[in-house]
Amino acid sequence: MSQAAHPAPRSLAEALRARDDVSLAALLRSRPDLITPVPTDLTQLATRAGTRASVLRALERLDRFALQTAEALAVAPDPASYDTLLGLMAGDAGDETVAAALPHALGTLREQALVWGDDERLRLVRTARELLAPSPQHPSPTGLGPSVQEATSGMSPGRIQEIVTAAGLPSTHDSVSAVTALTALFNDRKKMGRLLAGAPEPAREVLARLVWGPPYGQVTPDPAAHLRWLLDRGLLLPTAPGTVVLPREVALHLREGRAHRAPEPLPPAVEPAAAHGPQMVDATAAGQAYTALATVEELLKDWDEGGPAVLRAGGLSVRDLKRTAVALDVSEPVAAFWVELAYAAGLIASDGEADERYAATPAYDEWLELPAAERWSRLAEAWLAATRTPGLVGGRDAKDRTLAALGPGLDRSAAPEVRHRVLTLLAGLPAGTAPDSESVLARLRWERPLRGAQQRDGDEDLRSRLARWTLSEAELLGITGRGALSAHGRALLGAPDTSATASSSPESTGPAEPVGPGDKLPVHHHHRPPAAPAPLSAAEQAVATAAAARLLAPLLPEPLDHVLLQADLTAVAPGPLRRPLADLLDVLADVESKGGATVYRFTPASVRRALDAGRAAADLHAFLAEHSRTPVPQPLAYLIDDVARKHGHLRVGAASAYVRCDDDALLNEILADKRAAALRLRRLAPTVLAAQCDPATLLEGLRAMGYAPAAESAEGDVLIARAHAHRTPPRTAPEPVPDGPPPPDATLLAAAIRAIRAGDLAATAPRKPTGAAAPLATGELPRTSSAETLATMQAAVLTGESLWIGYVNAEGTASQRVIAPVKVEGGFVTAYDHTADEVRTYPLHRITGVAELAED
Repeated sequence: MSQAAHPAPRSLAEALRARDDVSLAALLRSRPDLITPVPTDLTQLATRAGTRASVLRALERLDRFALQTAEALAVAPDPASYDTLLGLMAGDAGDETVAAALPHALGTLREQALVWGDDERLRLVRTARELLAPSPQHPSPTGLGPSVQEATSGMSPGRIQEIVTAAGLPSTHDSVSAVTALTALFNDRKKMGRLLAGAPEPAREVLARLVWGPPYGQVTPDPAAHLRWLLDRGLLLPTAPGTVVLPREVALHLREGRAHRAPEPLPPAVEPAAAHGPQMVDATAAGQAYTALATVEELLKDWDEGGPAVLRAGGLSVRDLKRTAVALDVSEPVAAFWVELAYAAGLIASDGEADERYAATPAYDEWLELPAAERWSRLAEAWLAATRTPGLVGGRDAKDRTLAALGPGLDRSAAPEVRHRVLTLLAGLPAGTAPDSESVLARLRWERPLRGAQQRDGDEDLRSRLARWTLSEAELLGITGRGALSAHGRALLGAPDTSATASSSPESTGPAEPVGPGDKLPVHHHHRPPAAPAPLSAAEQAVATAAAARLLAPLLPEPLDHVLLQADLTAVAPGPLRRPLADLLDVLADVESKGGATVYRFTPASVRRALDAGRAAADLHAFLAEHSRTPVPQPLAYLIDDVARKHGHLRVGAASAYVRCDDDALLNEILADKRAAALRLRRLAPTVLAAQCDPATLLEGLRAMGYAPAAESAEGDVLIARAHAHRTPPRTAPEPVPDGPPPPDATLLAAAIRAIRAGDLAATAPRKPTGAAAPLATGELPRTSSAETLATMQAAVLTGESLWIGYVNAEGTASQRVIAPVKVEGGFVTAYDHTADEVRTYPLHRITGVAELAED
C-alpha cells in the first residue's frame, strides 16, 4: 500500500504498525534479539528496538555505506528529508554512484527499524542518534562538531549579538532568532562564500586544518589576529576555556555539503592474486586433506595411553604444547590448531580423573572406522562451526594471563561467521583463483566496520585476525589448495560448483602461473553488495558435508597393503598403509621421515618392542615376507633373530626387583659393569641378582646397558607389554558460544508475528466508555465488578459481540485480550480469543474487567 494512503507516522510504533507481515518478518530476522522473548504488541516491539543494547547490535551489523548513511542522519536536522540526506552523502556537486546506492542503504536502515518516517520526514531512532551524533567525549566518524545552536547554548546573549553583527547580520531582540539567523547564514553557500572571501590567509589555513576533523582546537587567552577574526564572526566558537570548535554548518560549507570525506557506496572487490587449474587446486587440497587426517591420527596415537596433564586453570602447559609440536614436526601455533581441531570434533577431552589428563574419547575409535573422506568432512564441519580460536593461543587475556591451548578464554563468537564469510568470498571468484588476502580483509572491514573497530585484540581488529587465520587454517585442512577454494570446499559451504564450467575452457586445462603485476583477471563490480548467504541449517549442513566427502573421496590415495624393504634396515611405504599393517609397523619400526612416502627404520630397540608386545621372531619373519614387495633383506632377518635370541635371557621380576639368568657369567658381567652402580645390585644366588629399585627402572637400566631383559610375572611367565589405549568417558564436542540469539526459523517468525499482531489488536482496539469513569490510559487493564463482568459476558454470548478484557494468569502476568464469548457457566467463560487465534476457557475470577469495543 502506498504511503499516501496513510498519514505520516508519529512514532516508531506507528511506523511498525503500518508494515505488512513480510516487512515485520524481515525486521525480526535481521534483529533476532527483538523476539527474545516475543513482545506482547507492536508498542513493546518498538520500545525494545530502541534500547541501547539492541541498537548497538544492529549498528554493528551494518556495512560501511549503511553506517555512513546513519552517521549522516545523526548530524542532519531531525527530521530530515531524503534530499537533505542525499546532499550530505553526495555533496553539492552530486555523485551518481552514491545516489544509486543510497536507496538501498536507507532501505536497510528502515528494514532494521533504525530509521522511520516517510521521505519528507526521516527520523533516526533516538538511541542511534545518541550513539552516532558528535560529542566531545565521542567524536563522530564524520569529523563534524556541534551545530551552531548546540555550540552557543551556554553563551551570553550579548556575545551572540556581537557575533551576529560582526558577521554582517542585523541585530535581533533575542538569542534564539540571532542563532537562527547565524545558522541560516552559514547554510547559505553564496553568503558564506562572500564572508570567507574576506578572511585572512592564516584564518583559512586554520579552517582547512579543522574541516575534516577533529573539529576542536586550542587557543590562548589572547588569540592572534586571524583567530580573533574567526571568533568574532562565529566561524570558531568557544566550548571551554582555551578550546574552540568549528561549527557543523561551517564545516559542511567548506566540505561542499559532504558529511564524509570519502563515501564508500561500493564494497571493495576481492582481487585475484593467482590463477591455477581447478584440477590442480583440488589435487593439492586433497593432498593436504590427507596430511590433515594423518596429523590428527598421529596426535591421537601419541596421546593413546594418556596425554599431557590438564593445568589447574585448564588447558595444556607451554611445555606440553612444545612437546606435541616436536612430535608432530610442526610449529607450536600449528600444533595448537590441530589440538583444538581434534577437541572441537570431540576426539579428545579431559578424562576427569584425580590426576586429570587429556586422552582420546570413545568417539575417536568410531571416527577411525569411517572412510577417509568422511573422517575429513567431520573435521571440516567441526572447524567451520567452532567458536574456539587457536590463533589466540600464546596471547594474553583481559587479566594479562596467558591463553593456553584447550584452556578457557579461546572462544570468539564471531569466528564461525567470519570463516563462513571468507570462504563465501573465495567461492565468488572463478574456480582455481586465489584471492589477494589484503583485499579480502578490506572487504570484511567494509561489511562490518563498527564491529571490527569495537572488537580489537591487539594491533589488528579481531575480525581481520580471524580472517587471516581462516585463510591459513583452510589451507592446512585442505579446504583450499594453493589459496583457491577447492570443489569439495565449495560443497562444504553449499555453494554451486563452478569448476566444471571453468575446467572446460582451454585456459584451465593445465596449471596456470601466478598473476603478475601487469596481468589482469576479470573483477565484477556491483552497485550494491551481494547479500551474504544465510548460514545453513543443521540438516542442510549435513547434506553439504556429505556432498563434500563424495567429491573428496576419489582424490584421496587408496591405502596400500605392502611396503618395500631395503638392505639398510629401512622400509619405504609409498603411500598410506591399511590400518592393521600400519599399526604393526609402528610397533616394529621407528618412523624416520614423512612426505609422499614414509620411511621406517628397524632398530634393536624397535624389534625388542615388538617382541615385548607378544610377537615371536617367526611371526615377524612371516609378517615381513607377506607384506613386502621385495625379498626380506638378510641384515633385517639377522637383526630380528639376534634380538630374539637375547630377548628374555635375563628375567626381571618384583622382589623389590630381581634379575635371574641361567648364565651366571652374564650376571658376573653385569655386576662388574660400572654403569650398573645406580641399580645397587647384589647376588642372592648364582643365577639371581637383587636390586634396590622397582622393576620398571631395572628394565630401563639394563636396556640402556645394551641387554635385552624381559619382565616376568610372579609365576615366572614372560609379561607381554601391550599398549593400553586410555579413553575418557563418553564426551560431547564443545558447544559453540552463540553470537547473540539464533536467527528465527519460518515457523517461529509466523507464530511471533501472529502473536504480536493479536496483542496489538487487543491493546489498540477502540472501546466504549465504561459509565462515568475516566478513559483508560494506554496499556491499563479495564476494571469492573464481578457482577458487571458476568452480566456483560452473558449479554455478549447472546449478541455475538467481541469484548476487551484484562486477564491475569496463574503466574501473575497481566495481559489484554479481545474475545468473543461463546459460553458462560461454572465460573468459566469459553470464548474465541482473537489474541491467541483459538478457542480458550478463562476463569472469571482472573478477569480484572471487561469493556465493549467501539462500533468502528
